[in-house]
Amino acid sequence: MITSAQMRAARALLGIDQRVLAEMSGVSLPTIQRMEASDGNVRGVIDTLVKVVDAFERAGIELIGEGAASAEGGRGVRFKQPQPR
Repeated sequence: MITSAQMRAARALLGIDQRVLAEMSGVSLPTIQRMEASDGNVRGVIDTLVKVVDAFERAGIELIGEGAASAEGGRGVRFKQPQPR
């Protein structure tokens, strides 16, 4: 799973806007906009989610799930505990 906050944070780390992410992932800009506007976990077509996650991974971003350890051990940022909305 990927959250809308993870998507925005990953884009910020890469210094890219939604249009560039759309191009990198082969997903339409309106789809990226809808994904980032969602609350919590991004919902959508699995193939679309996989394209976005793959694009981030190719760009060097590791998306870490809740409670999961970072496999690469590099620097990162995460919430200590889930934050209420």
